[in-house]
Amino acid sequence: MIKFKSIYKKIKKYDSIVIARHMRVDPDALASELALKEIILNTFPNKKVYAVGISASKFKYMGELDKITEDIARDSLLIVLDTPDKKRVDVDYLELYRDSIKIDHHPYTENFCNMEYIDENASSTCEIILDLTYNTKLKLDRHQAELLFLGIVSDTNRFTTVNTSFKTFDLIHKLIKDTNIKFIDIFEKLYLRPLSEVKLQGYIAQNLTVTENGLAYIKINEEIIKEFGVDSASPGNMINNFNYINEIIAWAFVSEDKKNDIIRITIRSRGPVINDIAAMFNGGGHERASGARVKTMEEANNLIKELDNRCRDYRGDNNENK
Repeated sequence: MIKFKSIYKKIKKYDSIVIARHMRVDPDALASELALKEIILNTFPNKKVYAVGISASKFKYMGELDKITEDIARDSLLIVLDTPDKKRVDVDYLELYRDSIKIDHHPYTENFCNMEYIDENASSTCEIILDLTYNTKLKLDRHQAELLFLGIVSDTNRFTTVNTSFKTFDLIHKLIKDTNIKFIDIFEKLYLRPLSEVKLQGYIAQNLTVTENGLAYIKINEEIIKEFGVDSASPGNMINNFNYINEIIAWAFVSEDKKNDIIRITIRSRGPVINDIAAMFNGGGHERASGARVKTMEEANNLIKELDNRCRDYRGDNNENK
C-alpha cells in the first residue's frame, strides 16, 4: 500500500494543487476536501490550493469552493477524495493534470490516478485525512479539526457503522484533546433540519412497503417532492434515520429527479451485502451503504427485486446456521 510519506512528498513537490471529490457531495467528501486544502496551506503558505466541485446550499456553512481554469489544471497536482471511480469525479479538465493522487475508503473499483491510497477499513475519508495529517508534517488547526470531526460523524452515522473502529475513536480523542473543538455545536449544525424534511420523514415512515423477506422500500415521485417543498436528494439524505426498525434488514429509497432525468436509489443494510447489486444499476458503495442511478422505474423495480431476493437468501442462510 502507498504510504502517507509518499503522499506528503508529492504534496510538497507541487506548487499548485487542485482537490476534488465525487458528484452529489456529502459531508465527508466536502469536509475532507475543504480541510485538506486548509491543512496544506497551513503547512505550505506559498502554494496555490483549490477545492473544486459543485456544492449544495445546505452545506454552505462548511466553506466556499473555488473555480479553476484549464491553465491551472495543466500546472497542478490533482488530489481526488472519497471517489472510487473516474466517472463520478466532480472536476473540470480531468485528463489535463500533471499528476494525480486518489485517497478513498470505498471498495476498489478502478485505478485512475497515478498514486492511489485506499483504506476500506477507514470509517470515512475524513478519518484518512486526519490519519495522514498526524503521520506526516502536515499542520492542523481548529477549523480543519471541526471539518474532519463533522465528516467522520456524518459518514459513521454518529459512530454506529461497521467501519467505526478503535482507530476512529483514537483519532477523534486526539483531535478533540489537541484542538478543544466544540463538538456539540458541530452536531447541531450537522443535524438541524427544516420542518419540511421532518414532515417528509413522517410520510416515508407511514408509507414504507415492507416485504416478508425484510426489505423496506418507498418510491418518492416528483409530485411528493413538490408537495413537501424539498429537493430530490432529501429522501436519500434521511435514510440513516430508519436504521433501527426491527422488522427490516435492508431498505431502499427511490427518488425521482426530473430535472436531471434520473431516478436516485439510496440503499442501506443491517446484514445483506448490497453494493454488488447497486453496481448492477450504475451505482456502488460500501457493503451495507450504497446507491444507484437509473433512468426508468422499471430498472428501479428490478433493483428492488434483486434486493428482496438478497434479503430472502440472507435470512435463509442465517436460519440454517442457527
